Amino acid sequence: MDYTQIAVEDVGAVRKLLHNRPEMRNAESSVLLDELDHALGAAVADPAVRVIVIGGVGAHFSAGHDLKEGQARRQEFTVEERYAYEERRYLDYSLRIWDCPKPTIAMVQGACIAGGFMVANMCDMIVASEDAFFADPVVRTMAAAAVEVLVHPWVMGLRAAKEFLFTGKRMSAAEAYRIGMINRLVPREELEVATMALANEIAQAPPFAIKLTKRSLNRAADMQGFRSSVMAHFDTHQLAHVSEEFKAGRVAGLAAAIARNKAGTTE
Repeated sequence: MDYTQIAVEDVGAVRKLLHNRPEMRNAESSVLLDELDHALGAAVADPAVRVIVIGGVGAHFSAGHDLKEGQARRQEFTVEERYAYEERRYLDYSLRIWDCPKPTIAMVQGACIAGGFMVANMCDMIVASEDAFFADPVVRTMAAAAVEVLVHPWVMGLRAAKEFLFTGKRMSAAEAYRIGMINRLVPREELEVATMALANEIAQAPPFAIKLTKRSLNRAADMQGFRSSVMAHFDTHQLAHVSEEFKAGRVAGLAAAIARNKAGTTE
């Protein structure tokens, strides 16, 4: 597959999969998500790859879903069409990152918003630069029940998740580190070096032992309700799309979000 919106690079036993739309602040289009999922599968299938790093080219990890594409192509989707589209590209693709048998590390700089937040937090670990920030403003801006994959309470705790989603405010990388949502916080100029150092350290471990340990750790989360919770929220999120609040705010919310992106605020 020839990739047009992601970049793939092998560095020893580490494969880097990078959002590659820096001119769009790495907004996640359907093409980008399809390519990222394909590249993830290829990395899993390649025995030479022991660790996978997901990042972004340029100033930002990702400003979230491509709102322009959504407004132009999916605004008139039926309930069934929207459900099928989001089930595949948001829910299924995210769970494939979570279920990936190889260790995954998100390398985050700049904006990590909504859909980008979802992708990064389905990884096993996050290394973030000091200029990174996290946001999921869709409850406030579009009257939607958070993003499609409600990973939030599992990675930041219930009370922090409620404040984060109810207010739609940004969370700094320093605060995310304080509450344990990210593993390592480094200066921007050290982000790639620090991420690769962690990836290479993990790559030295026996791969089958890592695979089994990850499976047990993920099963521990599933026993606490992770997968059931995520699946249940996806349906709740779909319900929000047919509410009068969403209908009233959709056009204005999308237009305002796109305007903010043009202005460089990324949310």
